[in-house]
Amino acid sequence: MPAARTSATQEQTRQRVIEAAIGLLARGGRDAVTTRAVADAAGLQPPAIYRLFGDKEGLLDAVAEHGFTAFLATKHVDPDPRDPIEDLRGGWDVAVEFGLANPALFTLMYTEPGGTASAAYQAGMEILRGRIRRLAAGGWLRVDEELAAQIIHATARGTVLTWLSLPEERRDPALLAAMRESMVTAVTNQRPALRDPGPAGAARALRAALPEQAPLSPGEQHLLTEWLDRLAAG
Repeated sequence: MPAARTSATQEQTRQRVIEAAIGLLARGGRDAVTTRAVADAAGLQPPAIYRLFGDKEGLLDAVAEHGFTAFLATKHVDPDPRDPIEDLRGGWDVAVEFGLANPALFTLMYTEPGGTASAAYQAGMEILRGRIRRLAAGGWLRVDEELAAQIIHATARGTVLTWLSLPEERRDPALLAAMRESMVTAVTNQRPALRDPGPAGAARALRAALPEQAPLSPGEQHLLTEWLDRLAAG
């Protein structure tokens, strides 16, 4: 059999195993995803799982990567949103909606130790950092860019996991709206800081624009970034 055909067949088998594992995960949680159960669901012998993924942890990592790839496909990227704060709200809503629609998969994605090493996870974080950079460049950002990313990510993930931990009769949609608005308040100003006196907002905006617009040497840019960090801290 030609190598290309062998590779395609192996990838199809790998995908079938991942989908079988996701089905078991959705129905019975992480404990239901055993190598034997996955092999049975995929119509394979257990040794095939080890050949494809190494071990059960390798399989779970592949399932998490599949989840991050599916999540990435739901993200909408507007390079020039009319309202960057509404764009932030929309991105946060997409993350929460994905988690609520895929509870077992979402929980696995964000509790597996190797999840943040996923290429799709990193691509998703770059989309988030782009949103944050646009907020900073417009003077809307209240906090440091890295802290903003942590707050946005933590509130979305924490909201989903809290919602899923509650009995259905105690799941109040007001929780989702309140957490989203708390996030917006924590990371943004009600109006662009560039219109206000003081250097903090201007420092954040200039720092956000530096990678594309600063004709500086690496050493000069490092020094300027350090100064802007101090000013942005207020």
